[in-house]
Amino acid sequence: MSDAGSASIDPAPVTSGEHSRFRLVVEAAPSAMVMVDAAGCIEMVNLQAERVFGYSRSEMIGRPVEMLLPARMRDHHPDLRRTFFTNPRSRPMGIGRDLFARRKDGSEFPVEIGLNPIETDEGTMVLSAIVDISERKRSEERFRLVVEAAPNAMVMINGRGEIEMVNAQAERVFGYARTEMLGQPVEMLVPERFRSHHPALRKSFGGAAEARPMGAGRDLFARRKDGSEFPVEIGLNPIETEDGVMVLSAIVDISDRKQKENRIAQALKEKDVLLGEIHHRVKNNLQIVHSLLDLQSGQISDPAVLAMLRDSQNRIHSMALIHQTLYQSQDFAQVDFGVFLDSFVPVLVSSYALHSNNITLEIATHDVALPINTAIPCGLIVNELVSNALKHAFPNDRQGKIMLELQAGNDRNLILVVSDDGVGLPPGLDIRTSGSLGLQLVATLAAQLRGTLDIGQGAPTRFSLRFPRPDEGR
Repeated sequence: MSDAGSASIDPAPVTSGEHSRFRLVVEAAPSAMVMVDAAGCIEMVNLQAERVFGYSRSEMIGRPVEMLLPARMRDHHPDLRRTFFTNPRSRPMGIGRDLFARRKDGSEFPVEIGLNPIETDEGTMVLSAIVDISERKRSEERFRLVVEAAPNAMVMINGRGEIEMVNAQAERVFGYARTEMLGQPVEMLVPERFRSHHPALRKSFGGAAEARPMGAGRDLFARRKDGSEFPVEIGLNPIETEDGVMVLSAIVDISDRKQKENRIAQALKEKDVLLGEIHHRVKNNLQIVHSLLDLQSGQISDPAVLAMLRDSQNRIHSMALIHQTLYQSQDFAQVDFGVFLDSFVPVLVSSYALHSNNITLEIATHDVALPINTAIPCGLIVNELVSNALKHAFPNDRQGKIMLELQAGNDRNLILVVSDDGVGLPPGLDIRTSGSLGLQLVATLAAQLRGTLDIGQGAPTRFSLRFPRPDEGR
């Protein structure tokens, strides 16, 4: 087996002293070795050649080398062989062409062949090293079939940035025929505004090639044949080949996803506007009720009735302020309870004019945010307990302190504490049987939160409500 060459290199002579060693080396070679004379007759084969071609050594020696070629290639081979002997040099055979050999049983198989001129006493001969690459070709074909069947556009690029392989999905996505892309710079698929920077990015990937997404954190775009652009996600995978490292890019058109994300973002924006308007209107309606109760108070002289109206106003004000806090925040799902308490409790204290100048407040919420269905019961509990302290804990203008704290417990619960250093609670008080509507409301709201209420009746008086975090088991 031989082929044509260009530059002439003197063949290496084999002396008689080296002849036996040469035969041993050829015999031990892992590839099939076939030596052919200028007339095209086989002069030497090794054991591996017998295994590869299925002929015995005696069946090949002295026969034309064309016996090892497929029938369709035999007519042209003598001319190629004579051309090689005109300018013999060591080189691969058939560069750029697929080569095939033929076994004794008539089956063909793909091969790679290296040609080496050898100077002998009988003249120049060519020693061919023949490698059966059937398994490699099967692997390449499996790889090609996998790429072809991939649901994403697949584009393989060589070290020069030229397109070596595309699949059917790439044709559909980009609008080019396969022949229009193969051999072209990959920048043809990149929008014009990005093309000048792309070669540098491509080279930087080649310097530290590893499988990864392209352009993490950036919006990526590709360009179709018609000039239109579309958003993409690209995965880069280095592939080792005989021609060096290539990059296989998996390209996903995410136009539909982007459109859905934009629609969702617009819907969320509209939802936020709607929720803000709802909280604003609920707050306004509660303030109207608060004002109506205030007008009603002006027509009532009974102190007990006035006290009940004031308690009702404070409860309504608590709920209204929670909706106002949500309306003014960026998160309609969570109430910053610290902001609520800082706004609500001082107003609540000032509503009891006889005591407000004597009372000191301490509020600590440790940046706890609550959903509205938890914030409203907690706000009402704070209203009732603080109101109860203002009514009963500091008689005769006694000075004192009211402390409020909301914190996370070690057991994934929240703990709301309202305490004061006033005169304390009556001995044996049971809030469930107490005649106080406010304390009964506290018990009801604590049950609604699935919480446990502990009461310390000493000094200071301390109400401690432990309840599950809103995101735990709700």
